[in-house]
Amino acid sequence: MKQLLEFLGLIAVLQGAMSLVHEFTDWDTGVVRRIGFLEGHEVYASVALLALGGALFAAAESRKSG
Repeated sequence: MKQLLEFLGLIAVLQGAMSLVHEFTDWDTGVVRRIGFLEGHEVYASVALLALGGALFAAAESRKSG
C-alpha cells in the first residue's frame, strides 16, 4: 500500500508541475489542460494536484513499511 501511495503521489506531483509549466510557458504538457470543466481554473487545479501529491507522500510515510 505504501508503494501505491508513493506512486500516486509522484503522478499527482508530476501532473501538477507539468500543468504549471504549461500555464507559464505554453508548452503542451500536463493533463489538467485537457479537462474541459477546468477551463480558466488550470492554475488552481495544478496547485491542488501538487498539494494532493504532498498529502499522498505524507500518508505513505505514515504507513508501516511491512
